[in-house]
Amino acid sequence: MSGSRAFSTPWERCVRQAARGLGLVALVLMGGAVEASGAIQQAKPSPPVGLALEVDNGQGVPLRVLAGHRFYINQLDLRASLTATRDEGVDGLRTRGDFGFLDWEGLKRADEEPNLLANPDGTYTRRRFYRQARWMEAPGYFIVQPVDAAGHPTGRAITLSAGSGGERHERDDFFVRRLRAIQWTKDCVSLTDCTGATHFEEEALVELRNARTVDRTPFTLSADTRALELHWSQRPGAPYVIPVEQVRDAPYAYGFSIDVKPLTSRRPDGTFAPGSTLTFQLTLRDGAGKRLHPAGGLPTYNEVNFGPNPAGIGYYRAFFDPTTTYYRRKHRERMLMAHIIGPAQRVRPIRTIVELEAFLGPNDVQTLGTLEVDGVYAQGQTFPPANDLFGGAFDPQHTGWAAPVSDTWSFQLPKNAEPGTYLVSVKGRRTYMGEDIPFTRTLEIQVGTTRRTEAPLTTGSCKTCHNQGGELGTVLHGHDNRAACAGCHAPLSFELEGPVVVRTHFIHSRSAARFGVSLSRCATCHLTPESIQRTSKAACMSCHTSYPEDHVTESGPLESMYIGGGRESFQQCTTSCHTEHPSSGF
Repeated sequence: MSGSRAFSTPWERCVRQAARGLGLVALVLMGGAVEASGAIQQAKPSPPVGLALEVDNGQGVPLRVLAGHRFYINQLDLRASLTATRDEGVDGLRTRGDFGFLDWEGLKRADEEPNLLANPDGTYTRRRFYRQARWMEAPGYFIVQPVDAAGHPTGRAITLSAGSGGERHERDDFFVRRLRAIQWTKDCVSLTDCTGATHFEEEALVELRNARTVDRTPFTLSADTRALELHWSQRPGAPYVIPVEQVRDAPYAYGFSIDVKPLTSRRPDGTFAPGSTLTFQLTLRDGAGKRLHPAGGLPTYNEVNFGPNPAGIGYYRAFFDPTTTYYRRKHRERMLMAHIIGPAQRVRPIRTIVELEAFLGPNDVQTLGTLEVDGVYAQGQTFPPANDLFGGAFDPQHTGWAAPVSDTWSFQLPKNAEPGTYLVSVKGRRTYMGEDIPFTRTLEIQVGTTRRTEAPLTTGSCKTCHNQGGELGTVLHGHDNRAACAGCHAPLSFELEGPVVVRTHFIHSRSAARFGVSLSRCATCHLTPESIQRTSKAACMSCHTSYPEDHVTESGPLESMYIGGGRESFQQCTTSCHTEHPSSGF
């Protein structure tokens, strides 16, 4: 080769000989080194793709993947369920169904909460949550074995530690570990009375997600792989079988991103004026930057949830796969939503309750917070718009689910909008060829001033715990800008636990063993004594599970596992007590 340098090392001579014998293309496919522009370059493998595996009542949900990729296991969802006509808690699961062989000793009811929305027939649904069975607490592991059509291994087995109910260990392979059982009573006569109910469902769940060991577990499926055998240490000798189809040609790549573009022109100084109508356009893309939908529109709700949906776009789906904060499959809710909050220097939790009527009314955009009441302005819109999304759920014909969905929307800045930086975010989730991942894009826009302002966050960095696969940019909505969270997380009349402060307290208090520090030490997260001094039911009972009898006399019994009571829970109880917290660290 004219002009090329001499190959002097044994490795370089070996590479050159292989290149002559096999051809450069074959060498690249082997992951070896190639000669390019007179230099040796190591072929760089593409990042591995996280797979989401699911088993429902003993049956593995078929998995379609793009052939030739490297993978790792990022998510495991196992579910066993049965129905009953009498109130037996979840005792039916002890002897019947796919989890009947597990050790249920130690099981305790931990929480209870009604669904605030009535059922179509006017009844209500009560949920009871159970924990601490031995199978939920004991250390466990999974082995994923690729096999061919005859069940013979086609590659190495992957062993994954499911951890235990105790504190998190370095060897655990998932950041999130949630094992529990739930009883659904689906014909209660009221929110608080299930007398005479006869329609019960019992289910047990295993949720493991957000891999902590991506670098040591990637694998490639051979061409003859037809299934994954999922061996569970709690189910020795009886693996689940997840059928696998490998697809060579697919219209899209793995990965997910969201572009957000303002369509409203800025003023000459780059700002927007108070009172302006701000129009934006979103574009959903795969990891290679390819559009997942035509410009100008998104697929309908029916297309996304009932097919065809080749791009894997996600919309809210809890109508038929219910979600419950901490206890049930919030990662599968898949809401696509945009919101704005500002100014940044006023960002705080929103306490105005957003009524269901606002979601069912004629406006596509809902006002979530106002300067006058909440001290901060926020608006939001779902995709499809809520009047089609939720309205379609209440309509027996579901006409809203067939309505066209625009990729543009508009927020209305208040005329008294305070100058500063406003945050515009779009969050979504994509499920495509075995990959189930979130993404959030946040834009900063200037309103009334060119000076950038920042949110006065009262809690410190979450990175002490949220690392090694649990980063905020990976879990939840794939979003690490905490200043933007309060805009979406307003209390809803049908989901009062919406505020992020409520959810954060609730989730961490129920994860106490794996949280690793005393829950009474507020200084673990909070920065100042002032930040823990707001006294309301929601502030206290999102973490505590009981309060003294004199509080019951004054404020009523506890009715909600999330916020203590009802709508009154967001109001300030008092300014004269609870100015300190025992063992708070302040």
